[in-house]
Amino acid sequence: MLLKENIPVKYIFGKIKKEVAMVAVYAILIAIIYNNFHITRISIPIAVPTILGTIISLLLAFKSNQAYDRWWEARTLWGAIVNDTRTLTRQLLTFVDTPYGEAEQKAFCERVAKRQIAWCYSLSRHLRKQDPLHDLDRLISAEDIQHIKKYDNIPLALLELQGADLRNVFKLGWINEFQQIQIDETLVRFSNSMGGCERIKNTVFPATYSVYIHFSVLLFILLLPFGLIEFFGVVEVPLVIAIASSFFLIENMAIHLQDPFENKPTDTPTTTISRTIERDIKQLLKENFKQEEVPVGASYNKSKVFYIL
Repeated sequence: MLLKENIPVKYIFGKIKKEVAMVAVYAILIAIIYNNFHITRISIPIAVPTILGTIISLLLAFKSNQAYDRWWEARTLWGAIVNDTRTLTRQLLTFVDTPYGEAEQKAFCERVAKRQIAWCYSLSRHLRKQDPLHDLDRLISAEDIQHIKKYDNIPLALLELQGADLRNVFKLGWINEFQQIQIDETLVRFSNSMGGCERIKNTVFPATYSVYIHFSVLLFILLLPFGLIEFFGVVEVPLVIAIASSFFLIENMAIHLQDPFENKPTDTPTTTISRTIERDIKQLLKENFKQEEVPVGASYNKSKVFYIL
């Protein structure tokens, strides 16, 4: 995620520097031809690029809204994961009652709660096509690691282990039937949230829609100098660059937001959310949580742009 104090201009225009450079060369070339060779027919009515620009603006606004909806849905799903993880830990600590004493109860609750923390980390990395087993050995046992290695979907395998433990404690009489149903409903919500995230990840934003808008933007920029040069002369060069930059920035913003699990600064900050979950759950378990100075997957920019992924 991109956190700001001041987002530097260099970062913003670094995303479109190639496009801006080509537009600048094109606008300067049109100005040279118009002023030196007096080819007046290259001028077109300003209404033509104006109408085209209005249409493209509406299309870009629609695309930006759809891209933001995907990003916001991803963030909402991870917000639900935070709430459900806290709920699961609270249920474990208040429902489980073993006949062997507090030590046995605490060991079971710790095992299941830490496995759920591992699930959050593995889901984050699974969505980003990274190694979902990375660093899980500090949270779950070697036996669990060996079991989940057999699966392609590591988060699903972890949920299977959670369900198996829930079944076992019910058979042992540590929880009653109502409590089992309550905890199982929490596990179902985890599965639903995971499915929602995978749906966003695997549902590609319509490529033809993006291509059509991009070609329309290019056509608009190609026509724009011809509509401005008659009225502004060489001043059309900075005007064309400024207008083109606005369209390119909006288009790029939509492209970045439409894929919230690609390990980019505009991502849903799943690693940071997972670390927040780990902190809260370990505090419920009365364990110390050491917050690292920079979270896993983060980088720091001296210009006060902080990427927390």
